Amino acid sequence: MHEPQEPAKPVTELLARWQGGDRLALEELLPLVYTELRGVARRHLRRERPGHTLQSAALVNEAYLRLIEQRPFETKNRMHFVAVASRLMRQVLVDHARSHGAAKRGAEQTIHLDASMILPQVQAADVIAVDDALKDLSRLDEQQGRIVEMRFFGGLSNEEIAQFLGISSSTVKRDWNVAKAWLARAIRKGNSDEQGAMAEN
Repeated sequence: MHEPQEPAKPVTELLARWQGGDRLALEELLPLVYTELRGVARRHLRRERPGHTLQSAALVNEAYLRLIEQRPFETKNRMHFVAVASRLMRQVLVDHARSHGAAKRGAEQTIHLDASMILPQVQAADVIAVDDALKDLSRLDEQQGRIVEMRFFGGLSNEEIAQFLGISSSTVKRDWNVAKAWLARAIRKGNSDEQGAMAEN
């Protein structure tokens, strides 16, 4: 008779082992959250240029490699881990865009994001423009920056973000609305400044 398969170790146990210095725990953890990470990666790449070299599986793998290279971070649960992985994916996209000459707006390698949830009048926004605006917002209000990151990039709900940050859902909703308006202004200003600079050249 075959021995019954050992049940999959819960994510929280593997996270605890990883934080305790067990690097193999991260390898065991990845298959358990892979589907969620692929979903996050697809949201990141929803409006990528056709034929772009990065696909969702590659983006997950790049984020995983960065997790291996850095020291284990304190993480509370599965949701927290996925949120941090989402942040790493954003960093991968920004680094990739910058390294492929994305400063030349309109270059084929430039990655675009579905920004309709932030900019209803604009269907897509350059990943670098969004990243720059989000960094500025985070310097002004760290909580609003984290909320945008978790909603826009991580795909978390207001309730999940509230649980993660230890605040009320109504506070998340209010900060999200304020942050969207701020980002819309910042990205529009950045685009108009860039167009003005191009016109002068």
